[in-house]
Amino acid sequence: QVQLVESGGGLVQAGGSLRLSCAASGRTFSGYAMGWFRQAPGKERELVAAISWSGGTTRYANFVKGRFTISRDTAKKTVDLQMNSLKPEDTAEYYCAAGPTGPAVVSSSYDYWGQGTQVTVSS
Repeated sequence: QVQLVESGGGLVQAGGSLRLSCAASGRTFSGYAMGWFRQAPGKERELVAAISWSGGTTRYANFVKGRFTISRDTAKKTVDLQMNSLKPEDTAEYYCAAGPTGPAVVSSSYDYWGQGTQVTVSS
């Protein structure tokens, strides 16, 4: 079992930065690939970034490449998402997820989900 709690969301102006953090509890965190997804009102949940259990492999959605960076600290059981050059279209609820394989791009590959943290980017 893995429990996930996101933090770091908020309101920021376009061009600004936010750092989201996901804190995990559970003994098997180190064996899980981790992902950050987002969902805007009226839209489907989509992958933002994912990282393998070792941290050696990452995947990014095309719309965040060069702007966002995913990282993990196995000792601290955290996964962070550094978001730079934010745009109004990045406004969404952001979710952290853990899965046994990956870094996977589809949400069905993830077994555990956090409650989400809201990111709002004003123009």
